[in-house]
Amino acid sequence: MRLLYSFVAIFALVALVTSTALRAEFPKPSPYPITWELKFKHGMPKRIVVDIPGGAPQAFWYMTYSVTNNTGQERSFLPFFEMLTDEGKVIRSDRNIPRQVFDTIKAREKNRLLQPFTQIGGEIRLGEDEAKDGVAIWKEPMAEMGTFSIFLTGLSGEAARLKDAEGKDVKDAEGQPIILRKTIQLNYFVRGDEVYPGLDEVNSKPEAWVMR
Repeated sequence: MRLLYSFVAIFALVALVTSTALRAEFPKPSPYPITWELKFKHGMPKRIVVDIPGGAPQAFWYMTYSVTNNTGQERSFLPFFEMLTDEGKVIRSDRNIPRQVFDTIKAREKNRLLQPFTQIGGEIRLGEDEAKDGVAIWKEPMAEMGTFSIFLTGLSGEAARLKDAEGKDVKDAEGQPIILRKTIQLNYFVRGDEVYPGLDEVNSKPEAWVMR
């Protein structure tokens, strides 16, 4: 049932815009780079509990990553991470996360080059020596994570306007064309239950590029 909820949530946007677009074909990302694309490596999502001053300990999930620019020229890296939960909720990363959470993660990972979300965005220079190490952080949405996905936009310059069956731009509620961007989708599932949260292994499922 959880898997069904996840699939429904993942394709909800597709169904909505497809209906609006009079069933025009939904754009698909190129299987190979057709424009600039940053090199992306990431760790497995992890759970951490942090003592927050003035309150009870809180649980968070995070994913470390590195981004390298081998595109031939300097680029702007503006990452946009979202988590799709087992219940179909979409949660933006790094919203109202206390600084102490990042500091605790940095100490745990033993990576002195790790940067918080508020600092990692911006120009990324050429070469392996200029790679940026970052971390995306979410407040734990539920004790039993089950199946969840992480989406990251900002690694590729590939984008497409959504068109209707007549080839016209599909527009949003404000009258602006809907722009879809090449986005990496990372899929995970956790076997276990809420009795021992965070102790069960996080298993990866296939990842893919999507237009979102």
